[in-house]
Amino acid sequence: METTAWMQLHSVLNADEQARRRPLARATVRRIAAFARPHRRRIALFLVLGVATALLAVAAPVLAGRVVDAIVSGGDEGRVVRLALLIALIAVVEAGLGILARRLSATLGEGLILDLRTAVFDHVQRMPVAFFTRTRTGALVSRLNNDVIGAQRAFANTLSGVVSNLVTLVLTLVVMLTLSWQITLLALVLLPVFVVPARRMGGMMARLQREAAAHNAAMGTRMTERFSAPGATLVKLFGRPGEESAEFAERARRVRDIGIRTATAQSVFMTALTLVSALALALVYGLGGWFALRGSLEAGSVVALALLLTRLYAPLTSLAGARVEVMTALVSFERVFEVLDLEPLVRERPDARAVPDGPLTVEFDDVRFAYPAADKVSLASLEEVAALDTRGGEEVLHGVSFRAEPGQTVALVGSSGAGKSTVAQLLPRLYDADSGAVRVGGVDVRDLTAASLRGAVGMVTQDGHLFHDTVRANLLLARPGAGEDELWDVLRRARLENLVRSLPDGLDTVVGERGYRLSGGERQRMTIARLLLARQRVVLLDEATAHLDNTSEAAVQEALAEALEGRTALVIAHRLSTVRTADLILVVEAGRVVERGTHEELLARGGRYAELHRARGDAEPVAEAAV
Repeated sequence: METTAWMQLHSVLNADEQARRRPLARATVRRIAAFARPHRRRIALFLVLGVATALLAVAAPVLAGRVVDAIVSGGDEGRVVRLALLIALIAVVEAGLGILARRLSATLGEGLILDLRTAVFDHVQRMPVAFFTRTRTGALVSRLNNDVIGAQRAFANTLSGVVSNLVTLVLTLVVMLTLSWQITLLALVLLPVFVVPARRMGGMMARLQREAAAHNAAMGTRMTERFSAPGATLVKLFGRPGEESAEFAERARRVRDIGIRTATAQSVFMTALTLVSALALALVYGLGGWFALRGSLEAGSVVALALLLTRLYAPLTSLAGARVEVMTALVSFERVFEVLDLEPLVRERPDARAVPDGPLTVEFDDVRFAYPAADKVSLASLEEVAALDTRGGEEVLHGVSFRAEPGQTVALVGSSGAGKSTVAQLLPRLYDADSGAVRVGGVDVRDLTAASLRGAVGMVTQDGHLFHDTVRANLLLARPGAGEDELWDVLRRARLENLVRSLPDGLDTVVGERGYRLSGGERQRMTIARLLLARQRVVLLDEATAHLDNTSEAAVQEALAEALEGRTALVIAHRLSTVRTADLILVVEAGRVVERGTHEELLARGGRYAELHRARGDAEPVAEAAV
């Protein structure tokens, strides 16, 4: 029997047992059809090519039998040549159709991958920050890679396989029954002889493959964590390299042992199936030859039956497992749709308008907010937990109100966990307020377009995050069309010009993952340079100088002075040096503004702010890390 037939059988028998038992989800099928609709013409042509290929696959053995008959009967030499040329022509046409079908298959499959990946990527970008804080990055990336590719197989393989195999099976059976019903029945009776033991062997191999996949996933997770800059640093500081290596090697040895067992089982599996195939062919030749010698069957028919036999088991086994393959593909589709079904909590309204021109006010009007519960923003499968955390939904901001006039700086201070960073996150719509209103330029941020709000409101966090890319690329995120002179200008204003000029490739120097090739202060100044390039009219500083030494803080403060000049600013204050110059200071405790005023006013009042001032000292932090 042909190797491709055995490989199809091997694939079917190794399918996941859960997929065998899975019910057909009609809603999923309808959604798949919606994704497939733009490709319907290619799908139709693909199916036509599959039918044509099936017809040619059956025609070749029949013609080969006629050649044998012509030779045995001593017929016309020209007839033999013509039949041989026709067989050659069929082979050429079949090869051409195969290439065309493969191209169409690739076009359909890759087109579907593009559509699904783009849909998931665009959808994920609209998810709130809470989604990313809960989701494991690797699990989410897997949806964009493994599951999307699994879904693609439904179009690239299963779709054409069902049609072409059904046509091939029907035509082959018809022709074989016409040539000899006895031999045909014998071929069908032999089918369970190798299917039953093969199913048991296939189940064992499926278990081995799942076990190997689990160990490989664990090794991948471990390598990702240990090979990142902070992970490698942690291992060097507190880890035990010998034990780390031993644990990794143990998992790798398990994968090796499973690989050996799997290879051995596959070898036994394929050898057994090949042996059964040889026995089946021997029976066909033996019984067919006996019929031929008795004069009840032509010699060419015996050859045709033997060739057709190789075309019989492949579609039989493939169709027998078609439902399993479809269910397996549906699982992948459902995992992709599971992400797409997560509703973004922050949406742009159809009638949204642009941020008004000119200087901007910032206003919080009786704002109340509770972080969303896990089931609103995440999936247990993406967090890789058995069940989602049921906590959440408790209000953390209770009627926060204040107003920052154009060009003013408003500072927020208070205890760790008081809600300061939560206030800041509502302004650029990382979250939406549950009640009340957050206004920019007198307009509720929920009524503004996302693009115009991004262009008007900039933020610098204590993280100072940079991508693993060049200095130039990290800056151009703020304004892709900026020229070389503009880049050097913002670097100068951020006190980074000399540093960047000293780098090996200047603006084209790669800063490393998360910018780890730069110091903490340098990363912060890079984010400030990016802010300066964006020219946003409202600036948010969320603990921008946290965790910096005095020298780095001084450089960052100079850069911040440039960034805040002429802009409306909301500052999550960490040090008194930042707070003292603010036009308005808000003391936030337990999600409420408990005091407000200037530095001098609040000190004179002797309340919570004065208490923080006495506890920390003039050069010490006002608060711990922000919420």
